[in-house]
Amino acid sequence: MSESVPVRCPACRREHVYTAPSYPCACGAPVTPSLDGTAEATAVAHRDWDADWVTVSCGSCGRRDQWPRPEVGCPCGAVLRVPIAGTVSAPGPGPEPRAAFRPVTIRTARDAVTAAALYLRWLGYRDIRRADQRPPSGIGLAARGLVAQVDPTVRAASRRDVECLWLTAMTEDSGCVYFSLAGYADDAREQADALRVPLFVLDLTGTPRAVNGVADELRASGA
Repeated sequence: MSESVPVRCPACRREHVYTAPSYPCACGAPVTPSLDGTAEATAVAHRDWDADWVTVSCGSCGRRDQWPRPEVGCPCGAVLRVPIAGTVSAPGPGPEPRAAFRPVTIRTARDAVTAAALYLRWLGYRDIRRADQRPPSGIGLAARGLVAQVDPTVRAASRRDVECLWLTAMTEDSGCVYFSLAGYADDAREQADALRVPLFVLDLTGTPRAVNGVADELRASGA
C-alpha cells in the first residue's frame, strides 16, 4: 500500500501531504519507493536525468528497475524532490503475468519522457537512460538494443525525424521506436513503414497508441 508523508516547501514553508505512486514491475507486482518522512524536501534547481530517477527493488521478484524520483509541485512555483528511505514494494506470492500498462498523466515535456520510458520498461527493455547522442528534435532515450525518440512538441514528426532516428539506430546496431505527442506527417508514416520503425502517439493520459503495423507487433511481442 502506498504511504503518505508530510512535505514542507523550503521556499514558502507551506506543508503538503505526498502519497508515493506505485509502478508495475514486469512480474505484475506494484513497486513503490519508500519515503523518508523525517528528511527535508529539496527544491529542484535544474533537471538532471540521473537525479530524476531512482532504483527501486521489487519485493516480489527482486528485480531492480529505475522509476521516476518522487516529486511534488508547490503553489509557490517550487518543485520539491521528496526524500526516499530505501526500496520497497507490495509483497506478493511470486512472479505473475505482465500486468496492464499503467500510464502517467502528461502535463509537461518531462511527463511525456517519463510515460515513454515507463512504456519501454513495460515492454521489457532494461537499463533505460538518456541517449548519448541528442536527436535533431525531441529527447532521446536508450536501452539495451534500442534507441527511442520522444517528441513532446505540438509539431507533427516529419519524415526527416524518422529517418534520423533510423540512421542513429543503424550506426548503433540496435532497434528504434518513436513516440510523438502530436502525431506524424503522412510521409513520415510512409517512411516509417518502409524502414520498419515503430510509431506511437502519446495521448494526454500517458498511454502510447500504436499507429503502424510494426508498432502493433512490438506491443504484442514486447522486447
